[in-house]
Amino acid sequence: MSSSAEKYDVFQAIADPTRREVLRLLTEQEMPISQITAHFPMSRTAIAKHLHVLSEAELVSGRKVGREKIYRLQPEPLAELKQWLTYYEQFWNNKLSILKHVIEHDGES
Repeated sequence: MSSSAEKYDVFQAIADPTRREVLRLLTEQEMPISQITAHFPMSRTAIAKHLHVLSEAELVSGRKVGREKIYRLQPEPLAELKQWLTYYEQFWNNKLSILKHVIEHDGES
């Protein structure tokens, strides 16, 4: 499969810190690529590639307004991520409960 035909999923899309920051920016408002690029020390082309990955994962969408494309967040695919993480919360909560027990009872020795 060629890289141009590759379809990205939510997990691949959020794996990169730049893409996570782009998502955070788009939670505040819709933005054209020029405004998004202003927040990063990288080229417009690099940001366009990140937006492509986010678009493939259906986390952002773009619409033409005049000569610009305005991007907006589409948070619905993040539900898959939340569902996946929710399963693992049981392990974190268990570890925290054990830690709490150890700390509370450590002072009794």
